[in-house]
Amino acid sequence: MTESAPSNPDHRIAHIDLDEETIIWRNADIEQERRIAIFDLIEENTFKPLRAVERGADGPYHLTLAVRDGRLLMTIANTEGEMVEELLLGLARFRRPIREYFAICDSYYQAIRKATANEIETIDMARRGVHNQAAELLLERLEGKIETDFATARRLFTLICVLHIKG
Repeated sequence: MTESAPSNPDHRIAHIDLDEETIIWRNADIEQERRIAIFDLIEENTFKPLRAVERGADGPYHLTLAVRDGRLLMTIANTEGEMVEELLLGLARFRRPIREYFAICDSYYQAIRKATANEIETIDMARRGVHNQAAELLLERLEGKIETDFATARRLFTLICVLHIKG
């Protein structure tokens, strides 16, 4: 009796792009945040688009993030570049966390240049708190659509913020 080897799909993001037309302006600090989030995301993530998987799609995936008509557009393709799913998420519930995250990041970057270590640590704790709450919200919004983990949601939220930068 022979058993066939079980399929071992690779449900992760292997490549990520941000729609450059969406990003109007970014400074060196934000550019560094973007680079780190993308690097960390590619290094380790969990990303399983449930409807695409039901239709037979396997990872790894190429993800493109854009903002269209006030909604987050997630275009998911396979490694051959064939789109396997498009997902639109309303961003209304993210407006406040995005504003709060920008404000706390601005305070953090200013503090790095002139504050004491204790002041920087306090601001960083607040920044992480806002980031964590936003990641939980993203996990909630992706439920039933994309299976992912907390660390991946945090990094995706950072990239969603980058898409919202206005000059």
